[in-house]
Parts: sequence; structure tokens; C-alpha cells
Amino acid sequence: MPLQKPWRDLDRSAVASAPDRPGVYELGDGSGTVLAVDHGVLRDELKTALAYGDGDRVRWTEAHTLEQARELAADHRERLE
Repeated sequence: MPLQKPWRDLDRSAVASAPDRPGVYELGDGSGTVLAVDHGVLRDELKTALAYGDGDRVRWTEAHTLEQARELAADHRERLE
């Protein structure tokens, strides 16, 4: 099951608006197909994804800690399989 958030274009404005907090994020292609699910400090992770062209779109949800983000990402990946 995908994150229940709207897709945003993965661009500088999305990176700038991402919180500097832990969270889970999905990267998607132009049609909204999920390409990857990962976790980390959201702004840092999205900066890297934008630099490497890892996706066209992004959506995320915040977590309280990196450990919680890691667990949420693992659960999320299992549900996508």
C-alpha cells in the first residue's frame, strides 16, 4: 500500500519544503509507479535523490526517530510486495 500522500514533483522546491527530520519517502516515476521506498533525514535524502535523478516524483511522511523511520520503511516495503 503506497503512502497516503499526494505526489510532488521531485525538484528543488520539494527538497526545500521537506522537513529536516526523519521520515519515510517514496520515489516514483512520471506515471506514479513507486520505484523505491527508503528512510532517513528527509531533506538530506531528497537532496541526494534529486542530484542522482532517482525519480520524477516524491511523497513522504515524518517519523519521530530514525529507528521508527527504519521500521516504517521496512513495513511499507513488505506491503508493496
